[in-house]
Amino acid sequence: MTENRRYVITPGQGIAGLRQERAPMPRPGRGQVLLRMRAFSLNFRDLLMIDGHYPGGAPDAIVPLSDGAGEVVELGEGCSRFAVGDRVCPIFMQSWIGGDMTDADGASALGGAIDGVLAEYVVVGEAGLVAVPGYMDFAQAATLPCAAVTTWNALYGREPITPGSTVMALGTGGVAIWTLQLAKAAGARVVITSSSDAKLERATAMGADHVVNYAATPEWGAAARAFTGGRGIDKIVDSAGPGTMPQSLAALRRGGEIAMVGVIAPGTIDPLAILVGGALVRGVMVGSRRHFEDLGRALEAHRIEPLIDRSFTFDEAAEAYEHLRAAQHMGKVVIEMT
Repeated sequence: MTENRRYVITPGQGIAGLRQERAPMPRPGRGQVLLRMRAFSLNFRDLLMIDGHYPGGAPDAIVPLSDGAGEVVELGEGCSRFAVGDRVCPIFMQSWIGGDMTDADGASALGGAIDGVLAEYVVVGEAGLVAVPGYMDFAQAATLPCAAVTTWNALYGREPITPGSTVMALGTGGVAIWTLQLAKAAGARVVITSSSDAKLERATAMGADHVVNYAATPEWGAAARAFTGGRGIDKIVDSAGPGTMPQSLAALRRGGEIAMVGVIAPGTIDPLAILVGGALVRGVMVGSRRHFEDLGRALEAHRIEPLIDRSFTFDEAAEAYEHLRAAQHMGKVVIEMT
């Protein structure tokens, strides 16, 4: 094969700017591997990218998506971590191996600063790969690099949750559902919010200890605090951002942590409420390879099944974007090679 099918976006043109093209087959250099991609998943960040709203800007044209899973088909010189045939996932930021994130790491983000993975074949650095959990198929593994790693970092990156901790997740998207699944596996009690009673019923069936319809209960922070007997939530994974911060702070216990992982709800943040409540508000930009590897070990131990809302074919990538934009999904939206 001499050609590679891939998608390219022009940021700012919306889904109309998503186009499939044929490009020369990439070849791995020293320290790189060639992957045959088998599945991908979408994140809200991908809508921000295609609409031209992602912080920091983007190239004029770029291969989209950070999340995917595939198999190694060719090794560049000097590679030894993986072998041909191994099933792997590229990490979100290719240079962030461990420790604190640096500015340089941010410049290695797939589908943002550099070309992403929505292609039949991609070349990535061998250091920027992790093994797929043995029990997962490619579609399941493709849900991990952004949402699941972000959740792991949020739950364990600073003050780890423990059995009996109370955790709250906002919404029922990828990060929220991973929060529910990983926190329950750790023995935590979990509160989920949504504006959909049907989604809250599903969350309850998945193990949520308490649910709150934020549309029906505008003061949902107080409702979540009441669930704890007035003490407050230990850790909140906030995928909405400034617009939900007042209610998140109302729900949080004194000295608790809000992991801010998204910015989809505009608003202002009152620093006085953070000060008075002794709150830790921590920005979480996905996670490192070490976070991903720790997550993988936990997944192998607990055999957690990712929640996939719907799967699309490679040629249906635009429909997958539209489905994500409609915001009716629960869990992850996936694209699979056929």
